[in-house]
Formats: sequence, structure tokens, C-alpha cells
Amino acid sequence: MHIRLTVLRTQPKQKTKKFAVMKRMISMKDQRIKEKDRAKAKKKKKDPSELKEREVPKYASCLFFQYNTQLGPPYHVLVDTNFINFSIKAKLDIVQSMMDCLYAKCIPYITDCVMAEIEKLGMKYRVALRIAKDPRFERLPCTHKGTYADDCLVQRVTQHKCYILATVDRDLKRRVRKIPGVPIMYISNHRYNIERMPDDYGAPRF
Repeated sequence: MHIRLTVLRTQPKQKTKKFAVMKRMISMKDQRIKEKDRAKAKKKKKDPSELKEREVPKYASCLFFQYNTQLGPPYHVLVDTNFINFSIKAKLDIVQSMMDCLYAKCIPYITDCVMAEIEKLGMKYRVALRIAKDPRFERLPCTHKGTYADDCLVQRVTQHKCYILATVDRDLKRRVRKIPGVPIMYISNHRYNIERMPDDYGAPRF
């Protein structure tokens, strides 16, 4: 006897189409859309009766009066790299010339980043390095990275209002003039001069 075996082939199931299914649309606020085609966020209407809040910059209490009350002898003078180099060119003794300018005792301060800038200048400026290492100069340690001195000096002058900044750099002068209560010492006519100093202190302006 012969037995017939019938093999049933299983056909793959056909996927049923889903009806009324929308494709995913990209949002008009998406960052991938060009800026000109992007939908702008709607601004909320402000209530006119609502109290307005605004931040007022804080000023140091020493600036309460007409001049900076933290300034006074002995004067603390922050020295820049260019100031030392131009003082050597003008053949001026830094500490003595400062005292001649302000008629009082002056303590020059030099930061680590200014010292690093002078060291980077090489052998050509070895006289400036020798002057910067003078024991009459006070050293201020720096915690920031790099040796760019301008930002460091501006930050120190902003935080502590007891300093006078000694520089001949125009850009640095422009930045410091925006900070209230900080006098600037500079070189003119082979002598030190000072600007933005209260009339009660220091030498007359020339």
C-alpha cells in the first residue's frame, strides 16, 4: 500500500494596511529648518499692572561719597608690563617717581601673570625682569590659567577698589575708565601723571 503525504506550504502573512494614519510631521520650530523658514515663538503678553523687576549693578560702599574712600596713603599701585618697559625708556625710577607724583608712600604690586609676560619677552627685557623682582615690589598670586594680564588686572581692580592701575596700554585704559572709582597712572613728558584721582589726593595735573 502506498500512503500519500500532502505537505501544506505556509504562505507568509500579508500586512494589513493601516488607514487614517498620518505621517510624522516635523515641527516648524525644529532647529533643522532654516532660520528664515522657522516659526517664531509667540511672545506672551505682559500684564501692565504687573510690577517690573530689573537688576541694578551693585557698587561698592566705598563709592558712596563723591570719591573712592578706600584710596589713601600708602597707595597700592598695580603695575602693567608696558609701564615697566616705558619707565626704563624714560629712565624713571618706578617707586621714587610714583612718590613724586602722589606726594605719599606708594607700594607697587605686580601679579604673577605680569611677571610671566616679562619672562616671556626674553633676554632683551632682562632689565625689566630685574626691576620686577625688586624687593620693594609686592607679589600678588594669580589663580587663573594662562599669562594674559589685562583680564586679570581688570578683574582685580573691579573687585578691590583700593588699587591705582599703572599702565600705558590704550585698550586697557579704555576698559578701566568704564569702572568707577579707579585712578589710572600713566607716563607723559618724562614723568608720571594720574587721571581720575580725587582733588584731595595726589599731585596736580599737567
